[in-house]
Amino acid sequence: MIKFLDLHKLNARYEDEFASKFKLFLNSGHYILGSEVHSFETNFSDYCGTKYCIGVANGLDALTLIFKAYIELGRLHPSDEIIVPANTYIATIVSIINVGLKPILVEPDESTFNISPSEVEKHITPKVKGILAVHLYGQLADMKRINSIAKKHKLLVVEDAAQAHGAVSDHEAKKAGDLSDAAGFSFYPSKNLGALGDAGAVTTNSTELAAKIKLLRNYGSSKKYINETIGINSRLDELQAAFLNIKLNHLDEDNKRRRDIAKMYLKNIKNKNIQLPTYKHSENHVFHVFVVRVTDRSKFTSYLENNGVGYLIHYPTPPHKQKALLTFKTLYLPITESIHNSVVSIPISPVMTNEDVQTVIKVLNQY
Repeated sequence: MIKFLDLHKLNARYEDEFASKFKLFLNSGHYILGSEVHSFETNFSDYCGTKYCIGVANGLDALTLIFKAYIELGRLHPSDEIIVPANTYIATIVSIINVGLKPILVEPDESTFNISPSEVEKHITPKVKGILAVHLYGQLADMKRINSIAKKHKLLVVEDAAQAHGAVSDHEAKKAGDLSDAAGFSFYPSKNLGALGDAGAVTTNSTELAAKIKLLRNYGSSKKYINETIGINSRLDELQAAFLNIKLNHLDEDNKRRRDIAKMYLKNIKNKNIQLPTYKHSENHVFHVFVVRVTDRSKFTSYLENNGVGYLIHYPTPPHKQKALLTFKTLYLPITESIHNSVVSIPISPVMTNEDVQTVIKVLNQY
């Protein structure tokens, strides 16, 4: 059986380093916002090319805190509208709702799965104050066009970079996290840069925004028992920061392996019943997942199960059809719904062997 993702094998590579870090962490006696968090914030901001990184508890909090901070800074106001892709994980949209802003769901570009800049332009009104662009599946959204639109209409741009650690823009030598006013990252264990639990971060070049988010993540406090604003408890865990510091050193190598596997799939999977993803063979895609489309998903996934190939579906139900978002259920979003009804993610991981990859190719070609 080829697992969709073997997290144990992925992390076993660092077992000795993890054990050493844990011992240092345990003996330090400093378990919240200590040296490992500070070190990771410095290392990850350097990696992304931004002035600041603020470690938080998870990816949803990262996005939520960005919007909450912009409200407190007066750049956004409750009920302002934020354009967001309809084709995304629900957390993207929830981050907007959480702070009293209104999400405006727009269709994706069907070839890339990412938010369509032309659809963004169609939905801009005086009420729209920002764009939340998602780098879905590890491929950068068209940030050149999105930033151009935002500049024209004086809009904020935020990246949901939860799946795109290390992706590099084709238009300029900048990475995910440094292509907007601010970006939210998740380090959920299955991500390209994954912790061993929940973790997240915000990156930005804004001194004002970074300072506000640092306050908000820690009860609105910069000094113990002195609270300047109403914040939350959303701090990057010291131990997870220690693990992330180790794994960050190997992120580019792992991303290269993911791209190499993707290239093997794209070159060798030849089956008219399976639609392969669009890829320009650049570093703008880090293949968090490798997503194919099929017309009969139940038949295809049953076939994979019977032939020992793992899979996941990202995502089976579009956000506007979820019970949690019933106010959006009447939206007409045929491209989004078609994508959600037909996508299947097949195994792609830096610890897959070439033999594993060839087995997956063989199974898909025989479907």
